[in-house]
Amino acid sequence: MLFYETKLPDVFEIHVEPHSDDRGFFARSWCQKEFDAHGLNSKLVQSNISFNMRKGTLRGMHFQAPPHAEAKIVRCTRGAIYDVVLDLRPSSPEYRNWIAVVLSSANRHMVYVPEGCAHGFLTLEDETEVLYLMSEFYDAESARGVRWNDPAFQIAWPGRVEVVSERDAAYSAFV
Repeated sequence: MLFYETKLPDVFEIHVEPHSDDRGFFARSWCQKEFDAHGLNSKLVQSNISFNMRKGTLRGMHFQAPPHAEAKIVRCTRGAIYDVVLDLRPSSPEYRNWIAVVLSSANRHMVYVPEGCAHGFLTLEDETEVLYLMSEFYDAESARGVRWNDPAFQIAWPGRVEVVSERDAAYSAFV
């Protein structure tokens, strides 16, 4: 695996290294030793799938508050997404800044989202599926979010938002 640092501390875009032959290829998509070597949380306790019927579906911006703060590894296994990580760690030099990458079934890239960052995505194709690996179990009382279109962050989404949940649309303005 190849780990590429982003401008946000501890946020990495991760590429698999396919080993190809006439059958196709084989690649590692997870290795505890490599995550540990990069100083990333390698604890995995839960795996989630998000299936999205329509292009233009927005999910986010979500995180879990302490003591259930979670790190995530996100990969698009079908279709494509514009994936956004927002730094909400007050001690970070990139506090309130964000990065975005395109994750797709074709490029097989992943994003590592550390604790204290919000995460969301916009689907770029119909019938898009996203796989999450989580470092903490879901805890409803710790679930939090910020509005995907909050002017405090000025996230530049690449297309029209066609579908968004009531919950995601109703988050209060960030202060």
